[in-house]
Amino acid sequence: MPECWDGEHDVETPYGMLHVVIRGAPKGNKPAILTYHDVGLNHKMCFNSFFQNEDMQEITKHFVVCHVDAPGQQIGASQFPQGYQYPTMDQLAGMLPTVLQHFGFKSIVGIGVGAGAFVLAKFALIFPDLVEGLVLLNIDPNGKGWIDWATTKLSGLTSALPDTVLPHLFSQEELMNNTEFVQNYKQQVNTVNQFNLQLFWNMYNSRRDLEMNRPGTVLNAKTLRCPVMLVVGDNAPAEEGVVECNSKLDPTKTTFLKMADSGGLPQLTQPGKLTEAFKYFLQGMGYMPSASMTRLARSRTASLTSGSSLDGSRSRACTQSDSSEGVAQLSHTMEVSC
Repeated sequence: MPECWDGEHDVETPYGMLHVVIRGAPKGNKPAILTYHDVGLNHKMCFNSFFQNEDMQEITKHFVVCHVDAPGQQIGASQFPQGYQYPTMDQLAGMLPTVLQHFGFKSIVGIGVGAGAFVLAKFALIFPDLVEGLVLLNIDPNGKGWIDWATTKLSGLTSALPDTVLPHLFSQEELMNNTEFVQNYKQQVNTVNQFNLQLFWNMYNSRRDLEMNRPGTVLNAKTLRCPVMLVVGDNAPAEEGVVECNSKLDPTKTTFLKMADSGGLPQLTQPGKLTEAFKYFLQGMGYMPSASMTRLARSRTASLTSGSSLDGSRSRACTQSDSSEGVAQLSHTMEVSC
């Protein structure tokens, strides 16, 4: 891939055009870090402050970054014509192999939020050989039932679109406090083409279940094969869905990160702490040298080393709770207090 890929691109896929932003250049055989944003956002609104964090820039020195905007959600996007059929969630996932092929990426580590997390999980289920790891924030693996679907439709008829989308992005406490942060994002949601956003919102709310089951729970269970870090803020609207997703994944490959005081969008409210966890996740996959790990990661690694004899067969470092009891039970939940 030539250096000139760095910048903005429109990539033609079997299901329509995708706006893609590349930062940096490939580093050897390392995977690309590919991001996918949530409904109501685009890559800038969803990830800019996270990737501009000083510690995150230390990580991105080692990787090329590929930001994907869902069709029609980027800044300045043209409005889709009346009658345009927005891609299904399966088709959104099916667009990504073309992106990887276009830029010559052999594999990715994905970071997805909400709807973007759903798309990346679907992508990893369909194309497991292209995904080395996933960080999934606020993922809800369940499709909408008829009652939920009808409630969403009714809300759309009685409320302006940003007011309908905001409860998906923020906790009730954040909305009630109506912080400057929430007000700022309400204004930013208005900058996304509202017709296009409505199509994406409708498609996300028409999604079917991610067909995953934890190995051993059902015959021929299918789940994500790569290492996964699930992330959710305490009391976030997606908390129940993320817990449900955790129950469907292989516990030997899954880390569950529940962040206190981070609200509905932890990558924006607690970018430093999430970066720290991401760095540790990459180090567990063998990509980040231990010398560049932060204090938290080093202390957790030391804790793991002291308990490693409990399970010598494990091939990958997993995030544990700080307590000795957590290490003894090989718990995969890490509570982060902010």
